[in-house]
Amino acid sequence: MRKSLFVALMAFAGLSSLTALAALPTPQPPAAPAAAPDKHHAMYAECAKVCADCMLTCETTAHHCAELAMAGKKEHGKAMGIAADCAEFCALSAKLTARHSDLAGTACEACAKACDACGAECAKFADAPEMKACVESCKKCAASCREMAKVGHHEKH
Repeated sequence: MRKSLFVALMAFAGLSSLTALAALPTPQPPAAPAAAPDKHHAMYAECAKVCADCMLTCETTAHHCAELAMAGKKEHGKAMGIAADCAEFCALSAKLTARHSDLAGTACEACAKACDACGAECAKFADAPEMKACVESCKKCAASCREMAKVGHHEKH
């Protein structure tokens, strides 16, 4: 009899705890962060996206050129190397602009130059859709990076 009374009390205590928990307010997800006070926030975000897109295009182009070079078209070797290198500049710029780094402008300045070189090399083979896509992506990235480089350092918030 004592054992069943104990079990009944424990069950009641458990239900009471559950009832008390159910009465608590439902946790709400954290509120979205307030809009960044940085007047250049949209510019940073756009540059990060353009650089990331260009990085992907340059990596794809490097792979395309590697396949052509392995097939005996050695003239694609230089484009392969420049596209791979340009992708590295784009990746760095994407990361630094995404986090509003004080060095974003410096990275973007270098990225714009890398995109110029990559675009010029790929333009030599612009009859191929892969190469034409790289030229266009590099032009867009270089323009965005030049704008970002003009912003330079900004106040941290």
